[in-house]
Amino acid sequence: MSLILTFLGKGGVGRTTVAIAAAKQLAAQGKRVLLASQEPGPALSLQLGASLGPDPQEISSNLQAVQFQATVLLERSWSDVKKLEAQYLRTPFFKQVFGEELGVLPGMDNALMMNAVREYDASGNYDVIVYDGPGDQTALRTIGIPEIFSWYIRRFSKVFADSDLGKTVSPFIQPVSSAVLNVNWASNNFAQPKGQVDSLLEQGKAAVADPNRAAAYLVVTDDPIAIATARYLWGSAQQVSLTVGGVLLNQAEVTEAISSNFSPLKVSALPTKSSDDWQPLINALPDFSQAAQAPKPVTVDVPGRKVSLFLPGFDKKQVKLTQYGPEVTVEAGDQRRNLFLPPELRGKQVTGAKFQDGYLIISF
Repeated sequence: MSLILTFLGKGGVGRTTVAIAAAKQLAAQGKRVLLASQEPGPALSLQLGASLGPDPQEISSNLQAVQFQATVLLERSWSDVKKLEAQYLRTPFFKQVFGEELGVLPGMDNALMMNAVREYDASGNYDVIVYDGPGDQTALRTIGIPEIFSWYIRRFSKVFADSDLGKTVSPFIQPVSSAVLNVNWASNNFAQPKGQVDSLLEQGKAAVADPNRAAAYLVVTDDPIAIATARYLWGSAQQVSLTVGGVLLNQAEVTEAISSNFSPLKVSALPTKSSDDWQPLINALPDFSQAAQAPKPVTVDVPGRKVSLFLPGFDKKQVKLTQYGPEVTVEAGDQRRNLFLPPELRGKQVTGAKFQDGYLIISF
């Protein structure tokens, strides 16, 4: 399993340059590093001095780089879909639809690229994957797919199973599916693929929530808009359980005002990169293995019947707490999170909530 490292911040603050320097630093430490870029243009190839493509290419000792292409990833994913269809249906109907003909729908590219990162992680070939993505809310929604999608499966499957319709049709699903769809129930059934999806989502959620498996760093300049954007992304990252390990201040000196904006995170000042000399920038980077020392996005106190969410960058007017069903929903900015509580607190009614020092503290 790899450490997946990514960078968040306003466009133009130097996230790609920082990502390259981080990949070079980690490779020099002896770690097997993959620099994975979502940027389609030629900038990354020019900075690395190599022509990148959709498959990993050796850049230097311990360092490979890949430039994702959504169309290629879609073709490969479609081939996997057709293999699964052939496994579970005796008369596949997707075999006449070719991945080379499919266009990339809006938002599909982000999911495809995150799935590619997951596959590279599962390959065991890399110790660290430096993901140079969009670095904004889109990236956070993509990273949060396991959390969000698992809620849809968990809630909708239960709602259907408990409904009168679900109880009525369930006894007929297997024989009707066998007759109409020619599903090969003798060798397997749809419980297996659903179980595989559930397991995959749980693994994804666990990885995102573990700072030793996934971490983000904020990249800023001394521009007030860049600082405000980074603070907003910091709080939003907590909503998908992604740990933000520190702040990288590009081309500026650390001031008391900047430090206070990101307390308790450490702010590291980065020098301006000149010509082809990466070493000063590499030397100024923090120790990325220390991300686990940052505040956890969520802490649960079962004996005290409290859950605390760290939501920096937001004030209490921007945070909304609701409880319509068995789970608690927290809205912060443009992010919504459904808290999957431990068994001791699950289904309990919220008795109080307060916003204190960047934490939303919920009592049950």
